[in-house]
Amino acid sequence: MRYHRKTKGRGAATNPKSRFSMHRVESLDDGWTRELEELPALRTTVRAERARSIISRNGSPDVPFEQSINPYRGCEHGCVYCFARPSHSYLDLSPGLDFETRLFHKENAVELLEAELRKPGYHCRPIVLGINTDAYQPIERELRLTRRLLELLVEYRHPVSILTKGVTILRDLDVLSDLARDNLVSVSVSITTLDNDLKRTLEPRTASPNARLRILSELRDIDIHPGVMFAPVIPAINDREIEAILKASADAGATRAGYVVLRLPHELKDLFREWLGAHYPERADHVMSLVRQLHGGHDYDPTWGRRQTGAGQVAELIANRFRVARRRHGLDRDDRPPLNTELFRAPTRSGDQMGLWTE
Repeated sequence: MRYHRKTKGRGAATNPKSRFSMHRVESLDDGWTRELEELPALRTTVRAERARSIISRNGSPDVPFEQSINPYRGCEHGCVYCFARPSHSYLDLSPGLDFETRLFHKENAVELLEAELRKPGYHCRPIVLGINTDAYQPIERELRLTRRLLELLVEYRHPVSILTKGVTILRDLDVLSDLARDNLVSVSVSITTLDNDLKRTLEPRTASPNARLRILSELRDIDIHPGVMFAPVIPAINDREIEAILKASADAGATRAGYVVLRLPHELKDLFREWLGAHYPERADHVMSLVRQLHGGHDYDPTWGRRQTGAGQVAELIANRFRVARRRHGLDRDDRPPLNTELFRAPTRSGDQMGLWTE
């Protein structure tokens, strides 16, 4: 029998090899459960890396942005459903526990971004911060890499969008307020559940639901009209909360709402099945049946236009409920203008030719 030990404070139950590995290792319950339970808690390690580039360009027609920056690889939030987990395989690490315990930060991110912004042919378009892994995950508290990137964008008057579930964003309200004055920032907060017990297993190291609602309120207080992202919608796990989450978010100050259904690319499908088996064994088969109905009979359908919303009757039911709740709570009247790209400018630096004229 395959044995999966729950790891306190972590989302994944195991640390499977990546899809590129030539070897496979499976854990078996051989009766020595006491020794397994006495294993030390997993520690988070953080390593610096020298990135070669910093802005990722996107060409997917169903993704509403053109460029993004991910200051970190891996994410200590530990969300078991995270679609970015399989990206750790490119580092020859596991999408399981490695993804949430072996983290990397791009130590030259600010330097690379400034070099990119100062290129003569750079075309200003909004940059999304942390779309792959959260830019406000716990290690940001000490590393302050996201803040330094924001400070640079302030200096260049460059528009930026942020999607987060990290309460550390409240530390940067001064920078965000500066950007907001010129319509240079958009922020959405990800809320997956209002149930603290579900949150502790589904996304163990994230901010509490109440803390995320507080983020919405404090953003609204500085004239940012925040959005709420209900992602992912997991049938028979958190889909019953659609109406409650939208109401609570609107009451807290959200002005718009979106959602994404559960996606299980590559190794993620096995990690999610392990989580279901550990926490919801009585409904695991039912949940996966509904997930497959969303994705044309498969665990995941990567087709553009369907991968984020699904298709079929289950998808239609989710879409209809979301549409009604969004209208009821006034989250369908987003009349914000596009983020301002007209103020972008490269400030004079020491050594610039323009500097010679001012000396």
